[in-house]
Amino acid sequence: MTILVTGAGTGFGYEVALRLAAKGLSVIAGVEIVAQVHALEQEAKRRGVQLRIEKLDVTHEGDRRNAAEWDVDVLLNNAGISEGGATVDIPAENLRRQYEVNVIGPLMLTQMIVKKMVAKKRGKIVFMSSVAGLTTDPFAGAYASSKHAVEAIAEAMSQELKEFGIEVATVNPGPFLTGFNDRMFETWKNWQDDPSQRLFDYSKLAFPHEQYDPEPVYATTIGVITGEIVSYRNVEPKEIIDQQRKQLDSAWTRKSTDGLGQRSELVQKAFDIKPGMPI
Repeated sequence: MTILVTGAGTGFGYEVALRLAAKGLSVIAGVEIVAQVHALEQEAKRRGVQLRIEKLDVTHEGDRRNAAEWDVDVLLNNAGISEGGATVDIPAENLRRQYEVNVIGPLMLTQMIVKKMVAKKRGKIVFMSSVAGLTTDPFAGAYASSKHAVEAIAEAMSQELKEFGIEVATVNPGPFLTGFNDRMFETWKNWQDDPSQRLFDYSKLAFPHEQYDPEPVYATTIGVITGEIVSYRNVEPKEIIDQQRKQLDSAWTRKSTDGLGQRSELVQKAFDIKPGMPI
């Protein structure tokens, strides 16, 4: 079984790729930039594992075409970025980049790879989604909307590919302390806009949640990839599942007039919390 992990240069993908390799599985670790190849090679050497490292920027058509030639049994669509900021402030260029990396690029890559899976009548597509694909927080609307799109794509794909023997599953991490969430609240520093027109002072905001140790995400993702876990949706940590369901249900009873003229609780928390706050 050969597993392709995109976005393996950092974060979840980095650790999952190395741990899969440690299990003796055949792993292709796709990294966005060439500079990440050496770092991953050195870490693999340090751990005494072997994996194939390839440059694979999911937004680059040439990289996707190269990947389409590989014989892949499981594709983990892990590559992603997070653009923070109020939905009414984010510049168009940043919003487009959010969708290119999180939605369009991964889907175009999947289209190419899944055709070869269909020919073999077996394969698995795993999307590294997020609880942000189920619910939404203030200042994460762009990122959450991209993950909502991923959820819709995964759900449609799951139904479309069943007859061809292709499995589809999602992994939905909550707030984990990998640096990903905190970096989301720093992207405003590169905006090409007029700061005087922004509704919020982003220098005063931080990710509005305490964050968990990421260990459960690695274990669950590996379980989904290897088939030890066969659930379609896989939320981690499991202790927040009920909270997610309540938040989803609340939309049916919440009124558009609720709390008008007052700052929402999570917006206030973004002002009050410090970056990188652990649970």
